[in-house]
Amino acid sequence: MAVESQTGEGGSVDADDRRLEALDPQPLLTRDYEMRPSLVYERLRQRHGAVAPVDLLGVPAWLVLGYKESLEVLQDDDGWPKGLENWRARSEGRVPADWPLGPSLEVNHVLIQGGAGYKPLRTAWDTALRPFQDPRHAQAKRLKAAVTACADDLITLVGQAGGTGLADLSAQFSRPLPLMAASHLLGFPGSQGDDALMDMWRVLDAGPDAEPALERLLAALADLAAQKLKNPGDDFPSYLLAAHPGLTLDELARELFMLLGMTSDHVGILISNTVVEVLSGEGSIRASLSAGMVRETMNRVVMRKPPLVNFVPRFAAKDTPLGNYTIRAGDPVWVSSAAAHADPVFAGHAATNTTVSTRAHLSWGAGSRQCPARELASTVAAVGVGRLFERFTDLELALPVDQLPWRSSPFMRGLRSLPVRYALAPTPEPSTADTAETDLAGEAMTESGAAGSVARDRSARQRSSLWRYLTGLIRTGR
Repeated sequence: MAVESQTGEGGSVDADDRRLEALDPQPLLTRDYEMRPSLVYERLRQRHGAVAPVDLLGVPAWLVLGYKESLEVLQDDDGWPKGLENWRARSEGRVPADWPLGPSLEVNHVLIQGGAGYKPLRTAWDTALRPFQDPRHAQAKRLKAAVTACADDLITLVGQAGGTGLADLSAQFSRPLPLMAASHLLGFPGSQGDDALMDMWRVLDAGPDAEPALERLLAALADLAAQKLKNPGDDFPSYLLAAHPGLTLDELARELFMLLGMTSDHVGILISNTVVEVLSGEGSIRASLSAGMVRETMNRVVMRKPPLVNFVPRFAAKDTPLGNYTIRAGDPVWVSSAAAHADPVFAGHAATNTTVSTRAHLSWGAGSRQCPARELASTVAAVGVGRLFERFTDLELALPVDQLPWRSSPFMRGLRSLPVRYALAPTPEPSTADTAETDLAGEAMTESGAAGSVARDRSARQRSSLWRYLTGLIRTGR
């Protein structure tokens, strides 16, 4: 049976009044959270236990801090369904119309949607992504070759400032690389993907311009969806339409919104966090990376610094005990993967059972609603990290690790910048294997009619606004 709900300072709430609002939840997104979220999680854990009432920009919610409790919620779709229609406060008009998180949660895509429409949509997602996630497929090989070429081009661009020097790997590598991968997957013509990614960042950061950014982004994605409906190609939108012909253009735009977010901000943060962990960590981490264990290194990183720190909300289907509280039907419940990984019960297990624990992280969720693009995102991040440490003969942080500038949003946590000192190896002649992989990519693109050659892709990229921006970073010495 759940214990009495604590209000702190030794107080309690009457057993007949367990309303979330009556617990006086404290703001989560404070300056302390921006700087040291782990301390905020620990304070909440000490005061409330595995589940804590918090205030999210003026809206009360439950934050799940315990690893066991997080799994309980994530693995029980019936008891803790997704879908904003399940949110009691919202249906009663108690969520402000201008709530900053509203725009990102009201886009009813596959990661947010509940109800009967979810299963056929998820099946279509799995079908549409399979060619890009299964390494045996030509599309997966083509994607890996394209991401490798993009990573090499970005590194070469950094080197235009000199064989040694200073660079911001976040602005000059980690953020643009996933954009290029997303544009490749979505089949964006020209440089339209540039502006779309910038608007995606504005939405995820939940700033004052989140709503107009979302409107612009969905309009751009709706235009793209209309193009793919008329002229299908060898890309994710076309495959998703084929797997789920009933999708309207607006619905398809929402799904593209989700993919763009997952393969941009999330992957960029994962690359940067992995670089920081390798450069500031113990020697065994560098040794494992040099031995080719990039995926295992990333698993360790997402346990300590997951890019997605808080999942989108679920809702109690009925009054349900969880942690030290009883969650009322319709209350929003946010699972924090970052807090769950820091749960002493799980963290202690992780310290003594490394092989198992690195695969038990919650960075991609758990249960039947795990992120459908997790293999795709992991591949892009692994290629990026691998190319960095192969092309640079030396990399070191230009700031002490405790002085790196972090940014936190309600969902994500990553670096504002990643300043490094580098020494770049001379550009090698392409090997036979590299040439074969590039040829395969070119053949796949020619057969599908989706694009021309790798050389033409590079030419178009270098005329884009993104490439001009990146070149400007070198010219201004940033």
